[in-house]
Amino acid sequence: MFERHRKKAAVLFAAAEIVLLIVAFEAAYRLRVFLPLPREFYILTPVKGIVLGFTLTIWLLTGWWFGVYDRLYTQQLRAALYDTVRQAFLTTLSLVAFQFILKLDISRVFIGLFSGFSFLLLLFYRITAWPLRGWIRRQFGAEAFHVIVGSGATALEVGRQMEAAREAGIRLVAFVDPSGHLGPTVQLGKSYPVWRVDELAGQLRAHVIDEIIFSVSRAKIGELEDILFLCDEEGVRTRVVIDFFPHVHRNVSLDRFGALPFLTFSATPDDEMRLFLKRMLDVMLASISLAFLAIPMLLLSALVRATSKGPAIFAQVRCGLNGRKFTFYKFRSMVDNADDLKPGLEHLNERDGPIFKIVKDPRLTAIGPYLRRYSIDEWPQLWNVLRGDMSFVGPRPAVPSEVSQYETWQRRRLRMRPGLTCLWAIHGRDNVDFDTWMKLDLQYIDSWSLLLDFKILLQSIPQVLAGRGAS
Repeated sequence: MFERHRKKAAVLFAAAEIVLLIVAFEAAYRLRVFLPLPREFYILTPVKGIVLGFTLTIWLLTGWWFGVYDRLYTQQLRAALYDTVRQAFLTTLSLVAFQFILKLDISRVFIGLFSGFSFLLLLFYRITAWPLRGWIRRQFGAEAFHVIVGSGATALEVGRQMEAAREAGIRLVAFVDPSGHLGPTVQLGKSYPVWRVDELAGQLRAHVIDEIIFSVSRAKIGELEDILFLCDEEGVRTRVVIDFFPHVHRNVSLDRFGALPFLTFSATPDDEMRLFLKRMLDVMLASISLAFLAIPMLLLSALVRATSKGPAIFAQVRCGLNGRKFTFYKFRSMVDNADDLKPGLEHLNERDGPIFKIVKDPRLTAIGPYLRRYSIDEWPQLWNVLRGDMSFVGPRPAVPSEVSQYETWQRRRLRMRPGLTCLWAIHGRDNVDFDTWMKLDLQYIDSWSLLLDFKILLQSIPQVLAGRGAS
């Protein structure tokens, strides 16, 4: 797997272990308190915090020292047992020394219980972490689809390594042969189609492609400049196996896939750690919001069904990150056969571009205008955020029929996870024309930061509460 992916996964594993250690510590403490032993036991809260903080620090330091988190991506049960024994032993030894040096009165039974609980919990976690990662990926769609440009030995080796990294979510889609040396397919572990260079623009529209990897000679890369510009316009991330820079992309970073060095060119945000933090914040906020709105959403569902025929929730296929299709949810604000009535209303469309919008749409239900004005109809999309289809902040997800009409430069907005709100929401919402909408989305992508997300969220709240700009 790529180096930045490995580091992000290592941080995730370490964070999970911190949670498990806290659970083990508290379980050992509670059990020792209630054990019918002659000596009463308790630890003052400040001392308890110091002891726990020291324990967590030692555990993480020993894990880093032994390279434990670099080995948590393979199914090596013996290594997991060996590493856990070493960490539990050294952490327990350090805790004993710590309480002796500071002359803390800590029960030996408590230390023994904590050592045993932490060993069992962490060993179980490390043994099950690999299959759990696969299950999470299948549920929330964390796959990355790649195309390799090249026909030489290095290109084929990259393909083989990608096949070996399938469990990490790496998917090889096809090869592009700029030299004409390959046949119609490349046979590695499985068979992959070979596309012509002049087919690539069409294939990018027909397939979900996250990254394109160039593995060609220095002389050949100059001949492929059109492909590099195409990827730059569409926002497709590109990686070059060789060590030079063709000066066509905004962000350049060095990464590694196995032993092979890559230069990564990206016209969209590619800081994996910041994007990972954005995702974690999305999960936390979506979980809290769904819990808070659960009862109001149930009442609204009943109200929608009571005021018009049809289901309470409207489901539609939308385009997500890099064109991935997902099912988009919202409270139904129109009559149940709204799509059937659309052809007869085309002449009333008030928007330019591929967007269809009527301010006083005759298909709206009795409560539809209110649901839309205050964005109440968008509440079910919190589930899309929790699943990973969407984010709180990002370009709005478009329907596939609209995306098929995008100009090339507009397709780059697909390269950021779609969101509930974005810059257009604080610049007039539905009053923004299509061209400005696209430019605002690209402006967001080009200037993205966690602070910008926070500002957009804060500025969107009064817009929504006041019902300004919505139709």
